[in-house]
This record gives sequence, structure tokens and C-alpha cells, in this order.
Amino acid sequence: MVNFADRLNAQVAFSPIGRWFRLEGSGHPKERIGSRFVTEIRAGLTTWAAMAYIISVNASIVSDSGGTCVCTSATDPSCTNDTTYLACVNDVRNDLIISTAAMAALSSVLMGLFANLPVGMAPGLGLNAYFAYSIVGFHGTGMVTYQEALAAVFLEGWIFLALSLLGLRQWLVRIIPESLVLAVGAGIGLLIAFIGLSPSGLGVIGGDTTNFVGLGGCTADNYITNLPYYCEHGQLRNPTMWLGIFLGGILTVLLMLYRVRGAILIGIFLVSIISWPRPTAVTYFPHTDAGDALFDFFKQVVTFHPLHKVGNVINYNYRNPRVWYALVTFLYVDILGTTLYSMAKFAGLRDPVTLDFEGSTAAYCVDAFSISMGALVGTSPVTAFIESATGISEGGKTGITAIVVGLAFFVSIFFAPIFASIPGWATGGALIIVGSLMIRNVREINWDYIGDAVPAFITLIIIPLSYNIAYGLIAGILSYVAINFIPWAIRKLTHDRIVPPNYDASEEWTIPPGSIFPLWL
Repeated sequence: MVNFADRLNAQVAFSPIGRWFRLEGSGHPKERIGSRFVTEIRAGLTTWAAMAYIISVNASIVSDSGGTCVCTSATDPSCTNDTTYLACVNDVRNDLIISTAAMAALSSVLMGLFANLPVGMAPGLGLNAYFAYSIVGFHGTGMVTYQEALAAVFLEGWIFLALSLLGLRQWLVRIIPESLVLAVGAGIGLLIAFIGLSPSGLGVIGGDTTNFVGLGGCTADNYITNLPYYCEHGQLRNPTMWLGIFLGGILTVLLMLYRVRGAILIGIFLVSIISWPRPTAVTYFPHTDAGDALFDFFKQVVTFHPLHKVGNVINYNYRNPRVWYALVTFLYVDILGTTLYSMAKFAGLRDPVTLDFEGSTAAYCVDAFSISMGALVGTSPVTAFIESATGISEGGKTGITAIVVGLAFFVSIFFAPIFASIPGWATGGALIIVGSLMIRNVREINWDYIGDAVPAFITLIIIPLSYNIAYGLIAGILSYVAINFIPWAIRKLTHDRIVPPNYDASEEWTIPPGSIFPLWL
């Protein structure tokens, strides 16, 4: 029996919109099998729900740099006890909530509209921490000012745009050996699962003074003094953790077992709604100063204010050599970031021959443009989000998914108090589930030849342990070259007389077919 959703899917697919986004049934020569309009909307909402935490998290991290606030204390260079300075920092944080949601909206819509990829965009984790703590420094105690760091980000975006238009950025990703590409995808799965288990998610894993990480899940009164999330005792007794595990995790998996549509989204919102009332043990708004501040912001429901502290404050001081140091660092971390490539592969959009994916030039150009626009509103580099895998897992295959993500973030600009109040334990289970889906890439890695297996394993393990995708890829590439160059040189010098016994099992590395330059050039 044909229902309303089926009729809507058919009508949209047959329209110019369906042909532009290559929905199944649109008649486009490269229509994407299995893509449905209603499914794309659900996938977009799922991705947004998994990404929504970035609104508050990015604002908190970047505001730790102090933003445009000036510390004038001679005895306390970081002004940690200066109430006036801290009030200014709180204003910066409120501005950055708007900036983060706005940039996520703009970049995601552009990604969906022009690149037709189901990938959500927003200021990236890792890069924002590097921006705030290593470049600007806590409360402005780093090598450059907040305004100068934004100048480095602004120029980085335009450099990336030039590299993307010339095809160089795409080509650099395509020449990476296949085993390393597969390992990056699986490593991202481990990383987001680890995020889901960490204090920013379920809190099952916490800090340990001896082993760096250990069991967490204790309540705040059981933390080691001055070491939050380091449990002295009472591990695994935090009720929010168990709420996230059972409703956000196990219930979601059960719904997925029975193929209930929107299972991940249902789990996230169910946990969030239960966590909003105050007089409960699992409330997101405890009766503390921090909880009162969160609840006061939550009660505003709808609010908007212009950017007073972070909008268009770039200081184009390129004469400062430290600005160029920051620029080069951002460049090499971003250029080796393969999240966008991995998400396209996860969505099944990569060409198995050219190893490129549909709309790659447009996608990388949107990424680059968004980086520069993000600097204008005061935030760290924008990037593709690995949480896009949640929407892809829900069936997202086209840019409609990304546009829905962008529209949801646009609404978040006005409903920031609500959408910034999705607790970490509500999304933690979803991240673990998606990580388990992404780890499947390890089956395709060439484990039969140690020259391919070891670099892939190094990539796989460094990504979650360093909390950085680019660092894992760099370690994998360096180890791949170090391990495989010597046997290759010996084989060439001896005219194939001395070769490893199972060299035939190795994965052949070749320059990908096609030109380094895009078709238009």
C-alpha cells in the first residue's frame, strides 16, 4: 500500500530538486540508489542531533582563549580571579554560541547544495583546542593574540581554496595507500566511540593518575581533588551514565535491530528530555552555580543577539612571524585531514577506479571558503564532522541531508538555549554505535603483508590515542615509507633477486589514474 511518505518521495524525486540531488527515481544518469527524500530529512536531523553538542563545546573551548578580552593584571597574567575579565569572557562565549551555530548552518547548506554530500560541517574539535590553548593560549597567554590567530585562519582558507581549485588537495588525499585510507576510516570510528565513552559522552572512561585513562562514571563528589573526571572511588555509579547506556545505547540498538526508522535520533532525544527536569538525579541542570547558569540560559528558550565581541575583529598582522607559524601548522593539520574523504567513502560515493568521490572539487572549495568565513565571525577552522556518519547510517546519501543539518543549525541560532542543552550522555551512546559501524573497514585492510598491516595498525591506534585524525595519518604515512622504501630499494638494486618472501601479497601502490588537475582546468 502506498503511503504519504512514498508519494512524497516519488513527487520530489521526479521534480528538478530530485534531479539536482540525484534522488532515486529522478532519472539522473548517476542517481543514488536507495536515496529517498523523507529518509534524507531524517538522516539530516540525526546528524544534527549528534553534532549539536558542538554549539556549546566549541564556544567553551574557544572562549578559554579570552577572545578579545584584555587582561591587565600584573600579578595574574591569566586573570583567573578577575571578575571583570571573566564576565567579558562569558560575553565572548555567548557570542561564540551564535558564531558556531551560524557557521555550521552556512557551511552545511553550501556542502549539500553545491557538493551534494551528506556531510555536516562545523568548527572542528581538536583544531579549536589547538587554536585556543596552543596558539592564543589560555586567556591570551600564548604566542599570538586572538585577533592575529583569526588572521592565520582567514588566510588558510583562501590558500586551501586555491589548492582545491587546482585539484592539488584532492590529489594529495588520493595518493595515500589504500590500507591507510581504510585504517583512517576505522580509526575515526574508534575515535568517535572513545569520545562517546569519555567524560564528554557517557563518562564510562575517565582519567587515571597512573595509567592516564581508567574507569570513570563516578559523581563529582568522588573526583580526586583538583582533578575532574579522575575518580578516587565510586566508579560506574553515576546515574547519568547508566541513563545514557540503557536508553541512548541499548534501547537504540534494539530499535536498530528491528529497523525502526530514526532509532539514533529517538535515543538522543529521549535521554535529553529525561535529563531536563531539575529535581532528578540525572538532571543536566544541577543546583550549582554552573547548573544555575545553564538553566537560566535554557529558560530563555528563544534568544538572539549580535556579535559584540568576536565579529569581524581580525588583525591582519602578517608581519608577525608567529602568525605564519600558526598558519603553517593549521595548513598541515587540515590538508592531511581525511574526514571529508572518509565520510564520502562511508556513504559509498567514492569511485573505485579513480579513488576520487563525486563533487570533490566543490566539497573542498566549500570547506576552504567556510574556514575563511568562520574567521570573520571569530571561530576556529570549520571542517567536516565525523558525526556525519550517524546520518549516513540512517540512510543519508545526498546533499539534502547536509542542507537539513544546516537548517537545523540555523534554527539553533534562535533556539540556542534549547539545542545547547542536549547533554553529552545523550549523544554518547549514538557515537559508540556509529563507531562500531565504521570499524568494519578493518576487514578490507591487507593484513596478509606486514608492510601494509603495520602502518595501517599504527594509523588505526594513533588516531584515538592522540585525539587527532591528521596525527594518525602522518604516523601511518611515515611508517609506511620507512618500512616499504628499503625493500623496494633492495629489490631495484638487485633486479628482483632479493625480495621479501610474501611480497606478492603486498598491496600495489600506484599514482591514481586521472590528472592532478580537475576537469575544468
